[in-house]
Amino acid sequence: MKTILFQGDSITDCGRNRNNDAELGTGYPLLTEAFLGFDSPGKYRFINRGISGDKIDDVCARLQNDILDVKPDYMSLLIGVNDVWHRLDHGEIIDAAKFEESYVRLLDEIKGALPQTKLMLLEPFALHGPATDDRPDQPDRYFAFSSHVAELAACVKKLATQYNLTFVALQSVLDEAAKKAGPNYYLADGVHPTAKGHELIKREWLKAFQSLA
Repeated sequence: MKTILFQGDSITDCGRNRNNDAELGTGYPLLTEAFLGFDSPGKYRFINRGISGDKIDDVCARLQNDILDVKPDYMSLLIGVNDVWHRLDHGEIIDAAKFEESYVRLLDEIKGALPQTKLMLLEPFALHGPATDDRPDQPDRYFAFSSHVAELAACVKKLATQYNLTFVALQSVLDEAAKKAGPNYYLADGVHPTAKGHELIKREWLKAFQSLA
């Protein structure tokens, strides 16, 4: 049985059970498990170790317990939005260079310890919404938020190419979807997906996974 590990922040976490890996929460990991589990019974074991609020450095800090000890055959990582959030709201120095440095360290550790693990790097994203739109104290918040997310997304895409890993584009897909139904149809607050947003992520995840499996 092959192990699939989902890693990331609240977008991946989605209320997963910290004490039972079989309970994946309510987001795209669950939808992916439902699809692949139904299509290929008994072929895959699914584990979600996303943690709400995590930044790239937080994933690095729990590398041993939540990645290396799991020894996944496949792992997807969606991280970055909290690095932007904390930069704008808490003044933390988390620019693209620091983000990339931590991401490289994480990839090097995983590739060194688990050379057979197939990695999928998911693109961080943002749309208009209550969490990202302009505020009286931050009149240019949406421009700053979306620009910083785009910088981190460019880092992820570059590293996927550099390490010959699978990159899962999400921003452009969400942009196109939002033209039809509005951003809040897919991301409730500009960051966290609705059920339809999780379905969109699941579909893009599966497209990428099919080239690896």
